[in-house]
Amino acid sequence: MSNLQQQISAILAANHSQPYAFLGMHKSDDSDHLTVTTFQPGASAVSLIDKKTGRTVNKLAEVDHSEIFTVKTRRKNRFDYQLKVKFDEAELLLEDPFAFPPVLGELDVHLLAEGTHKKPYQVMGAHLKTINDVSGVAFTVWAPNASHVAVVGEFNHWDGRKHPMRLRHDCGVWEIFIPHINAGMSYKYEIKDRHGNLLPLKSDPFASQSQIRPENASVIAPVSHYQWRDQQWLDTRGEKHQRDKAISIYEVHLGSWKRKENNEFLNYRELADDLIQYVKYMNFTHIQLMPVSEYPFDGSWGYQPVGLFAPTSRFGQSPETLIDDFKYFVDTCHQNDIGLLIDWVPGHFPVDEHGLAQFDGTHLYEHEDRRKGFHPDWNTLIYNYGRTEVANFLRASANHWLDRYHVDGVRVDAVASMLYLDYSRNEGEWEPNEYGGRENLEAVAFLKSFNESLYGEHPGTFSVAEESTSWPGVSRPTDAGGLGFGFKWNMGWMNDSLEYMSRDPIYRKHHQNEMSFSLVYAFDENFILPLSHDEVVHGKGSILGRMPGDDWQRFANLRAYYGFMWTHPGKKLLFMGCEYAQSGEWNFDQSLDWHETHQPKHAGVQTMVRDLNLLYRNTPALYEKDCEHDGFEWIDHENAEQSIFAYARFGFNRDKPIIVVSNFTPETHHNYRIGVPVAGKYKERFNSDAEIYGGSNQGNLGGVLSERVSQHHRENSVSITIPPLSTIVLELQ
Repeated sequence: MSNLQQQISAILAANHSQPYAFLGMHKSDDSDHLTVTTFQPGASAVSLIDKKTGRTVNKLAEVDHSEIFTVKTRRKNRFDYQLKVKFDEAELLLEDPFAFPPVLGELDVHLLAEGTHKKPYQVMGAHLKTINDVSGVAFTVWAPNASHVAVVGEFNHWDGRKHPMRLRHDCGVWEIFIPHINAGMSYKYEIKDRHGNLLPLKSDPFASQSQIRPENASVIAPVSHYQWRDQQWLDTRGEKHQRDKAISIYEVHLGSWKRKENNEFLNYRELADDLIQYVKYMNFTHIQLMPVSEYPFDGSWGYQPVGLFAPTSRFGQSPETLIDDFKYFVDTCHQNDIGLLIDWVPGHFPVDEHGLAQFDGTHLYEHEDRRKGFHPDWNTLIYNYGRTEVANFLRASANHWLDRYHVDGVRVDAVASMLYLDYSRNEGEWEPNEYGGRENLEAVAFLKSFNESLYGEHPGTFSVAEESTSWPGVSRPTDAGGLGFGFKWNMGWMNDSLEYMSRDPIYRKHHQNEMSFSLVYAFDENFILPLSHDEVVHGKGSILGRMPGDDWQRFANLRAYYGFMWTHPGKKLLFMGCEYAQSGEWNFDQSLDWHETHQPKHAGVQTMVRDLNLLYRNTPALYEKDCEHDGFEWIDHENAEQSIFAYARFGFNRDKPIIVVSNFTPETHHNYRIGVPVAGKYKERFNSDAEIYGGSNQGNLGGVLSERVSQHHRENSVSITIPPLSTIVLELQ
């Protein structure tokens, strides 16, 4: 078989190792004359056209009925050309993809190879581009161990022979520029492993857009011309340290917050107009979205993502407007002075065959060692955090949301599963690190570099860790030995306080420490107090459903608990539906039970949460020193017999303290004396037993005056009424 025949066979079999060296325009092997070769399935004739003059230079001859056409010209100097291709019913003037120069510049190649490219999403994936005055799409994909990679899509009938890609050996990236294809077209990558075995078609890891499930191809995204109107927000969001701000977060699953009458999703723009106004009305400072990066299975709630650079198409108004729709949502948040956080999932990814698993026939993204590369809990794969390119891919996926979409921060899911080699593993199912410990040193290094990148490149944003262990310094800066997160979820407070609240009040006196123990470690980290989606699923019921007693007591318990939560050190997070005490467990497949807000007891809780948010935001003593020891003092946490907790909160101005008293029994206490840090008149700023909230309306007639009577080791005290199952807040006037 001749060399020409070998090359033709390789093209037809889609396994040519150097398609750019064969297709397109090249010097002939035996002379300086130019040869042009093209593969044109279904063509009956092909002519070579001088692009400058528009004249025909030569007709190409088909080789052995192979649909490969070639011609050796008389010309020796390269020139711009086009191909006139005749099919049965049409004659088209086409640009040759193999006539264009490399897509990636040398600097990009160098940075990609080093794993230091800060914005690889600007060059990787599919991008509308103009090269040599020709419009088209540049495709780039990392698959260093593949023997063949081609772009396939509706524009080439999913034929992997038509657009084989060029391998940039220095960085393992394959690339091609395909002229005259447009936004909105779907595509995937056809990849063969190093042995020539064909793999399942792969979606683009860097895709900006994807088809709506159950379809899973990537989509060429249009150029966004969205005009942002949030510059003032971006300029001012970093003026004050996040630790010193009032942060009250409303956690949302976009697919089930509210649905249309036919149970269809609201789109991003509808959600922007409805959800954001509701959040503003409820006085929350931030929205946190459960994952919105593309994911194949609704039942994963987004926690098994495939497209880390693509807002999910579920909520797009149309494929043409998807990206701008999501930008509109973020922009609307900012124009209403609401910050936006998103869940980001670097801890694992699904095994769906169109995703990252065995991407080029090797363990490219996942760790090769199954003891490090597989999650037994979720039947998912784990990224190889120690691989430079993978770490850069993940960092970029987080930063891209802050850069391209103006998001204000990310909450990182399942950090504990990343930190420990023995997480959810039995003896013999994990291997110690080089020092014999259980810490995943590669994941630790990755998380530090991620946080350094986020804070270095996006001032005013912040990161949050869902980390359920006692790992030290999660929210400590990396230069002080920490992981570098801005905040950490206080899972201990959540577990202990819910356990306490679920007990019948008659038994609570034996478990007083479940509510007070959190203050032993409350300032070891920058904490967020979370009542998240995890607490209202998998048979746990609702937060209201955890409360004991008759109907009145259940609501009173919940109101008292929320009052305790909003005045306890730490920022706040509440999952949707909990703000009005939804009765049933959360169901991701339908709307919240909004009809309950028309019932007085639920409406009362909703009004109270709205007022708590306003109280919190307007009272510096409740947030300025959330993360500092001197922002909190116990007044009394030892009255277990009556299940009473009393404490003081301070802001930067210690002369304006807040006094909080919680009573977790159904007994009313009159003339109850509480020591106060400063003498004066104390106004009752909040009372969870107020009639407007559904309570019995017992209280302190607006306020009390301190007396020089020693109590709780303080010279001054106040005598107050403490309503049943309540939290009251007193502020020094």
